[in-house]
This record gives sequence, structure tokens and C-alpha cells, in this order.
Amino acid sequence: MKNKQLWINHIKGLCICLVVIYHSVITFYPHLTQLEAGLPEYIAKSWIYLNLYLAPFRMPVFFFISGFLITRYIESVKWRDCVDKRIWNIFYVLVLWGVLQWLGISLINQWLAPDLVRNPTSNAAYSETLLQFATSMAKASTSLWYLYALIIYFAIFKSLRRYKVPVIIMLLGVNVAISFMPLPWWGMNSVVRNMCYYGLGAWFGPQLMTWMKTTHFRQHPLLCTAGALLSVALYLVNVPVVISVVSIFVIMKLFYILDSWRESRSDAFLNIVGSNTIAIYTTHRIIIEALSLFMIGQINADRISDNLLIAVLLVYPFVSLATCTLIGLGFRKLSRALWGDMLFTPPTKMVFATDIR
Repeated sequence: MKNKQLWINHIKGLCICLVVIYHSVITFYPHLTQLEAGLPEYIAKSWIYLNLYLAPFRMPVFFFISGFLITRYIESVKWRDCVDKRIWNIFYVLVLWGVLQWLGISLINQWLAPDLVRNPTSNAAYSETLLQFATSMAKASTSLWYLYALIIYFAIFKSLRRYKVPVIIMLLGVNVAISFMPLPWWGMNSVVRNMCYYGLGAWFGPQLMTWMKTTHFRQHPLLCTAGALLSVALYLVNVPVVISVVSIFVIMKLFYILDSWRESRSDAFLNIVGSNTIAIYTTHRIIIEALSLFMIGQINADRISDNLLIAVLLVYPFVSLATCTLIGLGFRKLSRALWGDMLFTPPTKMVFATDIR
């Protein structure tokens, strides 16, 4: 990736970090049933609420960047030249890691929490039969729903590129509607909700990027203040689409300004993570399940001192993020060294795969 684009890769790195932190929080803090009232309970609830408030800033910018980076495929590359890289490669990773997550998480649950009752239809990774697994995957009820969405989005936006404005307006309306009338499947709910952000990047990304780079927000203080207040007000009444769109441009502007002050480096943490999003995204859920179940067992059994408990509650998401990042990068290196990157790209290619963008 050229240096002038590294700041975009840094945003991808930030997004995958937020995804890992999100899963670290929801699989850990809500299940600590033996916490005493006071500081431990306050810390746990703070992480849970922070996780909720970060929702409008996590996936929208991730999908916008994902759409923006494949604009050329949408606009000018023929279908037959897109199927392999934009559909088959992603489908292969989705199915492979869907199975690996199912097997891995099932074994981890049997080992660390054999008495824990899971809803087998809530996530493909908790399925008890092959039919349940296939059904959950088809409904996007999987921790890998981002990959599911990339396949669906690409097909839709390439097919409907002649009708950009009416389709985007419709999808923004669907985003609002689904806030009040959600679909019965949480994964499909997320896929439908985030479609408008991918479309903004895929269809209007270059123009919006140019506008972002040339617009100086400090020259329009009243307009920016009004936009911020409106987005917050709508968010408080369960309409997060405006604050999500605003956050996309604020985050991009911030990283663009930082890059202009100090050129982004290829060896920076966020760039390394952003260059390996596929490896970290596919592996982190298995690792988090093991970490969370182990720590939950220790804490609920009162095997950790009070001082250590406070420390664990404060830093657990960051420790989980560091662990998932290191193991994910290790898996990618191992896959490339031993199997021609077969864990992350179809084996018929037997070449190094690039990250999904």
C-alpha cells in the first residue's frame, strides 16, 4: 500500500481493534455473576455501557472504508473478473472459519464450561447439529457476519450501480426503520443496517473523500455544532444513522490531519493490524471464548484476590486485544509459511492472499 494511503489502513486497524474489544466485553463482563457491589460492579457496568455507546462509531466507518477500497471493482471491472477475488475468496474464508469457529468454540465450551447452557440457534458457533449450523450461517447468525455482508453487498451494489441515489436514500430509510422494527435474526439485522455505509463508500467514496480533505470544519462552526447536536438528539431517540455518518467523516478527517502532520508509518501498530484484518477477525472469536470462560470461572469461584480483580476488570479488554492480535498475526504467518496461506485464501491459488478490502 502506498504511503499516501496508509492512514486509511490505520482506520481499518482501529476498527478491527474496536471489534475485538466489543466481543471481549460482551463475552466477559455480563457473565460475572459473583461481583460484589461497589467498585468491581461499577467497572464492569462502565465497560458494558461504553461498549454500547461505541456502536455507532465501530462498524459504519469499517464498512465505508471497505466499500471505498473496492470502488474500481464496482465501477469498471467486469463481473467475470470480480467473482474470484470479491466473492469466491471471501466465501471460502467465511465457510472455512465458520466451521473452525464452530469446532473450536464447541470444544472450548465443553472443556471450560460444560454446564453452561447456550442457545444453539443464537450463533452458528453454538450449533448442536450440522443443520443448525447451516441454518445459522444462512441467516448471518455468526460472528463472521462481516464477511457474509461483504459478499452480499458487493453483488447488490455492483448490480444496482445505475440507480445510486434512489437506492442509497432507500437504504438510509431502511436503517432508520430497522431501529424500530428489527429483523428476528441479529446477524441479518446487522447486515441490513450497515448496507448504506458500504454503499456510500462504494458509490460515492471518491467524491466524499475529496470533500472531506478540502473541507475545513473550523470555518463552519455553527453548521458543525448544529450537525453534532442533531446527530446526538437523533441518537438518543434510537436513530443512530446520522451520528454514524458524521462519525465516518470525523474519524477520517482526524486520521487525514494526523497523517499530514506526521506521515503514517508502515511499521505502526495500527497499520500492521489494518494489513491483517482478515486474520485477526477470523481468529479472535475463538481466542476470546477461551479467555473469557477461563477468567469468568476464576472470578465467579472467588479464586482471585480483590486487588487483582480490580486490575483484571480495568484492563481485560486491552489484554484480550493484545492476545488476539498476536495470535492472529501468528496464524497468518504460519499459514503463509506452511500452507501457502490456505487458511485465508482458496488452496487452488496457492499464493499469498491480500486482506479483504
